[in-house]
Amino acid sequence: MSVAFRRESDEEHLEPKFELPIPRAPNRVTAAGQRLIATRIAELEAALATAAPDAVDALRRDLRYWQTRRTTAIPTAAPEDGSAGFGTRVTIRLGGRERTIDIVGDDEADPAADRLGYGAPLAQALFGAEVGDQLAFNGRDETIEVLAVAPIDAAEGPSYEAGGAS
Repeated sequence: MSVAFRRESDEEHLEPKFELPIPRAPNRVTAAGQRLIATRIAELEAALATAAPDAVDALRRDLRYWQTRRTTAIPTAAPEDGSAGFGTRVTIRLGGRERTIDIVGDDEADPAADRLGYGAPLAQALFGAEVGDQLAFNGRDETIEVLAVAPIDAAEGPSYEAGGAS
C-alpha cells in the first residue's frame, strides 16, 4: 500500500512533551522553600485525583519536577556572622532608592516581589556584605549601600541594622 493512503495517528501531529528543566545549580532551600515544595506536591497530587484525562500528563510532569526538587533540596541557613548571603533579607540603597531583597532558592524566586534567586547578579553582589558596606555593582563602585541584614527564617533571630544589632 502506498504511504499516501495510510492513516496517520493523531499522536503524530501533537507537540512533543518535554520535562520541566531542572536548574543546574545546587537546590538550596530556605525553610519557606521546603514548605513551598511540600505544598506544591500536595496540590498536584490532589489535582491528579480529580483531573480530566487530557490534563493528567501535564500534572504528572509537574509532579515529577517538584518531587525531584524535594529529593534534591539542600536546607541552607543564613550565615551566622550577620553578613548577607543565602537565606537573608537585605535592605539596601540602590540608585537613591531603598529596597529590601530576600536571597532565596530558585523555586522561591520572584523578582517582582524582590525575592531573588541566589544566582542572580544582584544577590551575588550582596554575598558577604555587612551593614554599612558600599558595594560595586554593574561596573560602578559604591553603587549599593547595605542598610540592614537579617535571616529570613529566624523566628526571633537578630536583625543587623545600620548602627548596631537590634
